[in-house]
Amino acid sequence: MDVHTYMSKEVITISQDTKILETLDVMKAHKIHRLPVVEKGQLIGLVTEGVIQQNSPSTATSLSIHELNYLLTKTTVKEIMLTDVQTISPNALLEEAAVRMRENQISVLPVVENQNQVVGIITEKYIFDAFIDLLGYYNQGCRVVVDIPEDHTGILENITHLFATEKMSIDQIAVYRKTGLTQVVIQVASTDDAKIKEMLTQQHYHVSSCLLKNGK
Repeated sequence: MDVHTYMSKEVITISQDTKILETLDVMKAHKIHRLPVVEKGQLIGLVTEGVIQQNSPSTATSLSIHELNYLLTKTTVKEIMLTDVQTISPNALLEEAAVRMRENQISVLPVVENQNQVVGIITEKYIFDAFIDLLGYYNQGCRVVVDIPEDHTGILENITHLFATEKMSIDQIAVYRKTGLTQVVIQVASTDDAKIKEMLTQQHYHVSSCLLKNGK
């Protein structure tokens, strides 16, 4: 999976001359929390609700509400925006986006190409969506987990052949490697969990979990 598959292509942007109060209005209107700052089509910064809060007078200030509003209407994004912005290519692997967010302790990456042109945006929400899709959480059927010794070879071919023989369609399959153990997680388009477990057990596979799922 790549970033392009899961990123949002409808990106709301602002210019560096946008006032803070107007920026907050844009965020509220579109129900978003971050805005890329673009000049002549190129990314030059990023402003978030957190950045605005950090640069706003605290509730303990002696400023009146009128003075506070005046400050927000006169201050521009240019004065507070983040300029050292982490970005990613639309062709990058989705896991690269996840690693970059985690390593930099951020929750958003503007997606850029062709000399910093903004073509999308990806957040931790989209990473969660990809993880859910990968494991087929919303699919109806049976989710089965098979524990395999680490040095066992040809396991995927053997297991998929078993399901093909029984004319059971596999929707998703994932492999997790642990020390001394490999877990194969399979989402099957079948509600006959007893048959699936029996089929695998007869072939001496250890089924650690076999759960029926109703989908959405």
